[in-house]
Amino acid sequence: MDKKLYITTAIPYVNGTPHIGNALDYLLADIWKRYQEQNGHVVRFSVGTDEHGNKIAAKAAEAGLEPKAYTDQTYLNFEKLMKKVGATYTDFVRTTDPHHIQAVQYIWQTLAPYIYKGSYEGWYCIGCEAFVSDKEATDNGGICPDHNQPYQRLSEDNYYLKSSALTDKVRAAIESDELQIVPEFRKKEFLELIKDGLQDVSISRPKKNLSWGVPVPGDLDQVMYVWLDALANYITVIGYPDQSTWKEYWPADIQVVGKDILRFHAGLWPAMLLGLGLELPKKLLVHGHINVGNTKMSKSIGNIVDPNQVIDEYGLDAFRYYFSRHIPTLDDGDFTWDKFENSYNTELANDLGNVIRRVSSMISRYQSGVIGEAPKGEHDMSTYHEAMEKLEFNKAIDEVWLMVRSLNQYIENVKPWEIAKTIDKDTEAKSHLSEVLAYAVGALLQIGDLLVPFLPDTAAKIHSTFETGVIADAGVFFPRIYIHTTDPNAPKTK
Repeated sequence: MDKKLYITTAIPYVNGTPHIGNALDYLLADIWKRYQEQNGHVVRFSVGTDEHGNKIAAKAAEAGLEPKAYTDQTYLNFEKLMKKVGATYTDFVRTTDPHHIQAVQYIWQTLAPYIYKGSYEGWYCIGCEAFVSDKEATDNGGICPDHNQPYQRLSEDNYYLKSSALTDKVRAAIESDELQIVPEFRKKEFLELIKDGLQDVSISRPKKNLSWGVPVPGDLDQVMYVWLDALANYITVIGYPDQSTWKEYWPADIQVVGKDILRFHAGLWPAMLLGLGLELPKKLLVHGHINVGNTKMSKSIGNIVDPNQVIDEYGLDAFRYYFSRHIPTLDDGDFTWDKFENSYNTELANDLGNVIRRVSSMISRYQSGVIGEAPKGEHDMSTYHEAMEKLEFNKAIDEVWLMVRSLNQYIENVKPWEIAKTIDKDTEAKSHLSEVLAYAVGALLQIGDLLVPFLPDTAAKIHSTFETGVIADAGVFFPRIYIHTTDPNAPKTK
C-alpha cells in the first residue's frame, strides 16, 4: 500500500481577518493527518492564502498600499491562526509566489484546447468573485445569499474554459465515487446543480476591470479569473509542473472545503484537471457552517466568534475538543459561549480531568507512585476507526468519551479507596488494589492514544504521566473556567 498521502485545505482571501470556518478547515485536516501518521503514513498537508482579485485591490487601496504590500501584511494573520490551532501543515502557498504564478500560466497554456474567447453578459457577485446563471440570480431574488449584496450585471470580453465539453466525465467521476463527495447528500446536491450540464466558465477579466491578478499568457489586456488561479494551488504547492515529487502525492487523498465553495471544487476544478490530463482528487470532505445560537454569523449582527479568543481563554485542546466533537464534521453546527463553557467544565474538566487526577493521586497515595503492570486497554475501538475512515470525526471522539465515562463508572463501582482500607487485614487486598489501578492506567493510556489526533497536548500529558511505571505529576489537566457563563450561581474566573 502506498504510504504517501496528501490532504489540502481551501485557501482563504486575505482581505479580512481569519474566522472560525478557516480554523475548522485547518483543524479537520490536522486531525486526519495526525491519525494517518499514527497509522504509519507519510502525509503532506497544504495550506495557503488567496491574494489576487478586486476585493484585495480595493482593501489595499483603502489602506493606502500597493496590493502586494497589503497581502504581505495580511497573510500573516492566517499563518498565525494555522499555527495557533495546532495545524501540522507541511506546505504553505501564497498565490503571489513566483513559482505559483509561473505554474498557473503554464496551466493556462496547457488548457489552450479548451479555452476560447467570447463576449459575456451576466450576473456577477463581487463577494464570490463569480458569475451566476440567470436562473440562480432569479431564484435568489437578485441578491447573493452568502454575501447579502445584489448581483451586478456585467458585459465584457473574456476567455472561457469549455467546461461543458467535460460534463459527462465530471458527472461520471462523481457518480462512480472516483471523485467521492462526502457526505453523500452534498454529492446529490451537486449532481442536481449540474443536471443540465456544466456551464462554460469565464476564466479571465479585462485588465481595465481587474488589474490585480495573474496576466493571461499572450494577452496583456486580460487577467486570469481569481478562481482559476486559486484552485491551481493544490498542485502548484507540491511542485507541479516542474518538480517531479508532485507525482508522489497527487491525486490528493482528501480536499477539505466548506459547503459554500463545493461548486468550484466539484465542477471547475475537475474540469481543469481533466483538461490538463491529470487525475481527480479521491475525496472532497465538505463541512458545513458554524452558526451562533442557531443564527448565521454576521458582522452586521455582531455575532462573529474569533477562534483566537476561544484558544486564548480556554486553551488549544479545549478549542479542538469542542469543534471536533460538538460540531458535526459533515454538517452545520452551533456554537454559543454557554455551550462551549459547559462542555469544557463538564466533559473536559469533570469527565476527563477528574478521572486522571483520581487515578494518579490514588497510585501516589496507596502505592508510593509506583504503577503496577498496566494491561493494554481492552475497549473495542472498531467503531472509532470506522468513524475516522468515514471522516465522521465527531463520532470517533464520541467513542473516546464513552471510554472516559465508563472508566469513571468503573472507579465508582469498584471503590479502590474502600479496598485500600482493608490492606492490613486482607492479604489479597494489596494485589487487588494494584490490579484495579493498573487497569485504570491501561484504560487511560488507550484513551491517550485515541486522543492523539484530537487533543495532542492532552494525549502527550496522559502518556508522560502514566507510561513510565512511576507517576509523574501532571498538574491539573483542565482547571474549571467560568468567563462567559450566564448561570448567576456559577463562580467567575478572572
